Amino acid sequence: MTQVTLFLEPALVRFYTNVAITAGIPLEQVLTDALFKLAGELSLEALQ
Repeated sequence: MTQVTLFLEPALVRFYTNVAITAGIPLEQVLTDALFKLAGELSLEALQ
Protein backbone atom coordinates (compact mmCIF):
# COMPACT_ATOMS: atom_id res chain seq x y z
CA MET A 1 0.00 0.00 0.00
CA THR A 2 1.20 3.51 -0.80
CA GLN A 3 1.21 6.17 1.89
CA VAL A 4 -0.17 9.59 0.88
CA THR A 5 -0.10 12.89 2.74
CA LEU A 6 -3.23 15.06 2.64
CA PHE A 7 -3.62 18.65 3.77
CA LEU A 8 -7.18 19.19 5.02
CA GLU A 9 -9.00 22.15 6.47
CA PRO A 10 -9.60 21.82 10.24
CA ALA A 11 -13.39 21.83 9.75
CA LEU A 12 -13.12 18.91 7.33
CA VAL A 13 -10.95 16.97 9.78
CA ARG A 14 -13.52 17.59 12.54
CA PHE A 15 -16.33 16.39 10.28
CA TYR A 16 -14.58 13.18 9.24
CA THR A 17 -13.39 12.59 12.81
CA ASN A 18 -17.00 12.72 13.99
CA VAL A 19 -17.97 10.28 11.25
CA ALA A 20 -15.14 7.96 12.32
CA ILE A 21 -16.14 8.11 15.99
CA THR A 22 -19.78 7.44 15.14
CA ALA A 23 -18.85 4.50 12.90
CA GLY A 24 -16.27 3.18 15.36
CA ILE A 25 -13.50 3.06 12.76
CA PRO A 26 -10.23 4.97 12.37
CA LEU A 27 -10.19 8.38 10.69
CA GLU A 28 -7.81 7.01 8.07
CA GLN A 29 -10.36 4.35 7.08
CA VAL A 30 -13.13 6.95 6.73
CA LEU A 31 -10.94 9.09 4.47
CA THR A 32 -9.87 6.06 2.43
CA ASP A 33 -13.49 4.97 1.96
CA ALA A 34 -14.60 8.49 1.01
CA LEU A 35 -11.83 8.87 -1.58
CA PHE A 36 -12.47 5.39 -2.99
CA LYS A 37 -16.19 6.14 -3.39
CA LEU A 38 -15.46 9.48 -5.07
CA ALA A 39 -13.00 7.83 -7.46
CA GLY A 40 -15.63 5.26 -8.41
CA GLU A 41 -18.27 7.92 -9.02
CA LEU A 42 -15.90 10.00 -11.14
CA SER A 43 -14.89 6.91 -13.13
CA LEU A 44 -18.52 6.05 -13.90
CA GLU A 45 -19.19 9.64 -14.89
CA ALA A 46 -16.19 9.64 -17.21
CA LEU A 47 -17.43 6.46 -18.93
CA GLN A 48 -20.80 7.99 -19.79
